[in-house]
Order: sequence, then structure tokens, then C-alpha cells
Amino acid sequence: MESLSNFIGGQSVPPRTGAYLDNIEPATGRTSSRVPDSGPDDINNAVAAARAAFASWAGTAAAERARIMHRLADLIERDLDRLARAESIDTGKPIALARSVDIPRCATNFRFFAAACTQSASEFHDAEGWGGVGGGAGGVFSYTLRRPRGVAGLISPWNLPLYLLTWKIAPAIASGNTCVCKPSEVTPMTAYLLGDLLNEAGVPAGVVNIVHGSGPGAGASLVMHDDMPAISFTGSTAVGKWIAEHAGPKFKRLSLELGGKNPFIIFDDAELNGEQGAIATAARAAFTNQGQICLCGSRLLVQRGVFERVLTGLIERAKSLKIGDPLDEATQFGALTSAPHLDKVASYIDKARTMRGTIHCGGERVDPAALPERCRGGLFHQPTVISGLDPACPVEQEEIFGPVVTLQPFDTDEQAIALANSTPYGLAASIWTRDASRLHRTAAAVNAGVVWANCWMVRDLRTPFGGMKQSGVGREGGQEAMRFFTEPKAITIRI
Repeated sequence: MESLSNFIGGQSVPPRTGAYLDNIEPATGRTSSRVPDSGPDDINNAVAAARAAFASWAGTAAAERARIMHRLADLIERDLDRLARAESIDTGKPIALARSVDIPRCATNFRFFAAACTQSASEFHDAEGWGGVGGGAGGVFSYTLRRPRGVAGLISPWNLPLYLLTWKIAPAIASGNTCVCKPSEVTPMTAYLLGDLLNEAGVPAGVVNIVHGSGPGAGASLVMHDDMPAISFTGSTAVGKWIAEHAGPKFKRLSLELGGKNPFIIFDDAELNGEQGAIATAARAAFTNQGQICLCGSRLLVQRGVFERVLTGLIERAKSLKIGDPLDEATQFGALTSAPHLDKVASYIDKARTMRGTIHCGGERVDPAALPERCRGGLFHQPTVISGLDPACPVEQEEIFGPVVTLQPFDTDEQAIALANSTPYGLAASIWTRDASRLHRTAAAVNAGVVWANCWMVRDLRTPFGGMKQSGVGREGGQEAMRFFTEPKAITIRI
């Protein structure tokens, strides 16, 4: 059985603790590898390596940083099959999804920010007419310099492991920072494989460091480290709250991309049919990656006139999904990523039963006899459709992060908006209508950082990404990410 290692200063390094965790393959329930259970000493070593590399990397020309990042993207594309297989084994997601979305997006992340760092521009202000305490309005101008912050702490989740880790690494190093990464200990393999690709691409030693381990061990040490001025975290709202409470007093720059309970609003004039219609898209929004995406449309809000049509169509779509071995190219719906998470999903369905919700399909773990022999010890749960719940109940208010979608009817536009805004979250929303005025009114009124209209999960990397309320603080993507990883300095000159 393979024992993974940390990647510090360009080298594979065993954990100073000497301790390892079992890495469980969700589809089988068996241990696939051992992952370092690192602690403060490992984080200290990684931060020291990142600090040692910072001055040189920050002084490297943007064009050279971009060249290295494009080379890294080339290598990810070269190793697409290997990385997709590793991601599928680690997460339980269908390999077809990992091959078509997760790994290609990793390469795109590096290419996008490689281009961005060569296209940056300074802000310039002619101060004529402003004057000031210093006196003299004429012949004064100001400009803004942006400089890398230093060592960035990057903490990524288990649902889209390499996809979201590279979404953080790319802008951090493109803008001249070095970084220490803490991937999820539940899905460590592709981060581990990335280390060799970093070396092959020519990323200087210490620019990117990867330390594996648990949140309380490695993660907390990273957050609390005094030489870590910026923390970018994607994960649960509960952990994000802890990070804010502990990093805030240290005045660290924080980007927290947290949970969601996203409304998928279907008005009665929406296009319902076809693969790009509301019903098929709602099914994808509910069940892609077994519902383990923060942007999933977990709450369907449906105008009463089309409620039964949408419900019937969604049930048919859920029942038609091919559940099976994630390594089978034909599989559409794989395993949940961990046993504790499977138990959490099942507990919410039990709550729905207790509250007399109607479970139209699913609601149970997949019968092992219905799975391939290799997967009969795996963590599989049926896609589940529920209606009839009180909108204020925990199943409708709390993030489940699994293959569970609920439906609520509404009559008026105002009711739809009120239901959409009724949870503590504000990450994403999807609105379906042919009425342009209604679309713009609803999009403006819904409390969500990302709003899709007549589509879902269409991502333009130039746009800001993030949420409101308990869905997070700050924005990622495009220039927002480049600003986060740089410190602005205003310089005013009198001629």
C-alpha cells in the first residue's frame, strides 16, 4: 500500500509526526493509501521553505512566471487520464466527470492566471483640483502599485480536490506569492501527484508546498502561523467561522468560500423540456457529483402551475441515473466521499420522514446486491426527491451537501423571492423564466453572490465568485483573485 508524502521545498518529505491516516476509497470502503497526518513542525518547515523562495519568485518577471504555469498546464493535460483516475478513486465521482470537468479545469486555471499576470495594469489618478493638507493642487498625480503579500495559506475541500486547489494556487503564484497548501485528508492523491508535475514544470523549490493532514492538526497550524498573511479557504461554514474567529485577531487577509443552500427557481413560463430545459438542468444541479458541489441547486422553488410537471420530470430523471462503479465510463452517479458524510446525508432524510415529508424516490442507501462486486462495500446512496416540508425546517434550511433535493411550490414572484432568501446562506441561485423583466427583477432581489438565468454552472473565470451571509467572505476569480493576493500601495508625487 502506498504511503504518500508531503511536498516541501521541492522534495517529497515524510511527516515529522511519523503518523499516517488511512485514505479510504469510497466506492469499495477499502483503504487505498496512507496519507501523512502532519502537524505544526511540518507546517513550520513548509512556511520556512515558502519564505525562503518568496523574494526570488516575487522578483521573477511576469512573463517567466506565466511560461512556467503554461508548462504546468501542459503536463496536467498530458496526465489527464492518470489524474482523472486518481480523482475518481479518491472521491467516488464518476471517472467520466473527472476526465471531462475536474482535470481539464485544473489546466485552465493555470492558463487563465498565467495570462492574467501578464495583463495587469496600474491605476493612475491626476490630482489636479484636489489639493490637500500638503498644499498645492497643480502637478500632482498618484498611482497604485500592487505587490505580492508573501506566503499564502491555501486550504481546499474534498469534493473537487485538484480543481479547487489549483483555483487557489494559480492566482497566488501568478501574482508573485509563494504558498503552503493543505488539501483535504479525505482526498489527497491528486495534490500528492501535483508535486512531481510542479518540479517537472520548473516551478522553483519552495514556491508551492503541499502538507497533508487533518484540519485540527495541519489546518489549524497553517491558519494560526504568524508568517501567513493571507488565508484562502473553501469548505464548511462551521470551519470558516473558526478560521475567522482565530485569524481575525491576527489581521490576516481572509477569503472564505463556504456553504450554500441554493434556490433553483422555476416560473410557470420557463422552458421545461429538452436537455437544456429547466427539468433536465434541475436534475443535473441536484445530482451532479452526487450533490457534493457547493453550487448544487438543492432547493427547487416551482410555481404552482407547473409544479406537478417539474416533480414528475425530476423523479424520472433521478430514477434513470446509472449508479455504479465510478471507474466505469458508463456510470453517471457514484459514491459519496466518506462514511461520516454518508451518515450525515441519511440523517437528513430521516428528519424529512419524521416531519412527514413525501419521499418520491430514493431515500435509502443503494442495495449492495445492485452494485458490481467490487463496490458492494462502498458508500452509495440513492438520489432522493422530497416535497411537503415546512420551508423553515432543518432539511430546507441547512446544507446537506448530498444527493437530496427538495421542492416547494409558490404562487407569486414575491413568494419566490422570499423563499429564495429564507436561509442563512447566499451563495448561488438559478432563475428560469422567459420574461426578461421578471428575470432581472428576481436576479437583483435574490441574495446570492452568483446568479444564473436559464442555465446552471456556467462559469466565466473572469467574473467574481463568492457568496453572501454564511456563504462566505470575499470573492475569487479574475481580477478579484489577483487583488486578494496582492497588497495595494498608493504613491502620490508632486512634480
